[in-house]
Amino acid sequence: TDEYGTATETKALEEGLSCQEICDKYHAVHKAVYEWFGCSFDKFGRTPTRAQTEICQGLFQDLWQAGNINEQVMEQLYSEAAGKFLADRFVSGTCPKCGYEDARGDQCDKCGGLMNPTDLLNPRCKLTGTKPVIRSTKHLFLDLPKLSDKLQAYIDTTSQLGGWSANCVQVTSAWMRDGLKQRCITRDLKWGIPVPLEGYRDKVFYVWFDAPVGYISITANYTDQWQQWWQSPEDVELVQFMGKDNVPFHTVIFPASLLGSGRPWTMMKNISVTEYLNYEGGKFSKSRGTGELDDEVHGEDDNVKMVRGWSDQTGFGS
Repeated sequence: TDEYGTATETKALEEGLSCQEICDKYHAVHKAVYEWFGCSFDKFGRTPTRAQTEICQGLFQDLWQAGNINEQVMEQLYSEAAGKFLADRFVSGTCPKCGYEDARGDQCDKCGGLMNPTDLLNPRCKLTGTKPVIRSTKHLFLDLPKLSDKLQAYIDTTSQLGGWSANCVQVTSAWMRDGLKQRCITRDLKWGIPVPLEGYRDKVFYVWFDAPVGYISITANYTDQWQQWWQSPEDVELVQFMGKDNVPFHTVIFPASLLGSGRPWTMMKNISVTEYLNYEGGKFSKSRGTGELDDEVHGEDDNVKMVRGWSDQTGFGS
């Protein structure tokens, strides 16, 4: 389970638990659901581990030493009522791209567009309901424009060899066509991997810089021979399956991070991407609690038969 980030802090506040307690609770829930559903794993791991911290910080240090990380002063939303800078998901507002009135501070659930919280129109603090103000703060950015040529070469070659699904190619091509921008990889949070750089030790890594490292670190927690899998691109073929909204993180941001590190990482070759799943006229969303979520279907034989049958009929599970 991917456990760091603002979504965890938000859920912990909702349920009156610590971040660690909320993660322990839902890790157990997810594990039980998968076992009930008949799914098995060589290793069902989680991200808050020593291996995750070491590998993620090591990736950052490689990028920093290669000159692929920049420091920038940025404008960020600050809640005077809460007395803190607001991370992405502590802010909601109107999407500047499609006009959706309940977009999050990092991504619009309607159009899928990524953004910074300051891009939102009519922003509001989700902790207090008040309107935040803009203040300056210093953060670290992944230099995606500098890595663009290497990344484009990887995309051109691998999308053909790996037979990337059409919707994946469409989303990735749009990102590259519009021109890559510097991407902030640090946040003013407590729950996350600490940034190992003087001047930033009170910040943590943005969850989408840290989360994909979980693929690697969970392998490292399974076997001390993990580099035979993750730093052996000639011998290992990496296949991934995901929803459409996660495409840019797996075909643009994470590959750019790996390429920029200068190490021989095993890169994703094959990817199959589902379209958005709709539910009662809206988009299925775990973070918003929209849809039949895993813990809600757990426990009844009729439910598992229904879900399996629906997957077979629609092709969603294929």
